[in-house]
Amino acid sequence: MQEFKNWKPPVLPKEIEQADVPGSKVVITEYHIDRAGRIFPDLLEEIEKVKSKNGNGKVVVSVSGCSGVGKSGIAAVLSYYLNDIGIGSYILGGDNYPRRIPEYNDAERLHIFREGGLKGLVKDGEYNKERFQTVHKLQEEGNDADPENIKKYPWYKSYINGGRNALKEYLGTGNELAFKEVEDVVDQFKSGAEKIWLKRMGRSNTQIWYDDVDFKDVGVLLIEWTHGNSDCFNGVDIPILIHNTPAETLKYRLLRNRDCGIDSPFTTMVLDIEQESLINQAHKAKIIITPSGDRLSYEEYCKYIGM
Repeated sequence: MQEFKNWKPPVLPKEIEQADVPGSKVVITEYHIDRAGRIFPDLLEEIEKVKSKNGNGKVVVSVSGCSGVGKSGIAAVLSYYLNDIGIGSYILGGDNYPRRIPEYNDAERLHIFREGGLKGLVKDGEYNKERFQTVHKLQEEGNDADPENIKKYPWYKSYINGGRNALKEYLGTGNELAFKEVEDVVDQFKSGAEKIWLKRMGRSNTQIWYDDVDFKDVGVLLIEWTHGNSDCFNGVDIPILIHNTPAETLKYRLLRNRDCGIDSPFTTMVLDIEQESLINQAHKAKIIITPSGDRLSYEEYCKYIGM
């Protein structure tokens, strides 16, 4: 793409197209614009590499990172830049593809953690009725995922470890997410389908439907999703990882204030597990961006996070 070698970011209009997840619209900030501007020239180079190999001009890009890292805004700006230079782009929001609506999925996560915690106590020979009453009280207070409880109750480590291990078997896996459906969309896109039925999922059980989307002039399918670089589905040509620490992510989520219990010990545990998964998959990323906006190779990234 020699013609875009001297590309300069255009001024954005007040409203730009965002991911197709109902109710997930974000305010585009200077942070999103800056990160997208840093990524875009490298993305164009990667797109050219893919197009030279596949021959059909269809490229799948994912923007992944911890919940609240700014994926939605960055993906929206990248998509705008692509469309602005004549490369048709569509943003698919991965948050349309959980197996349960957010309320039910949050409940399932908590159930899995708590059941796993109790099983951990039983497995380690630490369970009795008195200890269950302690756990039950902490559950009712919404504080049972706090590892600080171990200081007062050393046996509580079995509950925390059992719950965390059970949660790791659920989060970001096919048990939680409909990866096959996303992969089917990718396959249709790459095969040149002009129209594809795409799922929409809002925040209630009456907000699930499908739209027939026109892909005739779309050259880049941009998947905006925490799990966009997952091993659970295939077809992504250019994975982009936006790195952030769980603490920084939590700060952003608090500002966004979309969900209850954002700063709870349980949410902190979920973010930690998400981060572990993202780090384990980072070797596949073509572009890795740090919180300061620097691009790192995978080797540099490993040093950056102390691996």
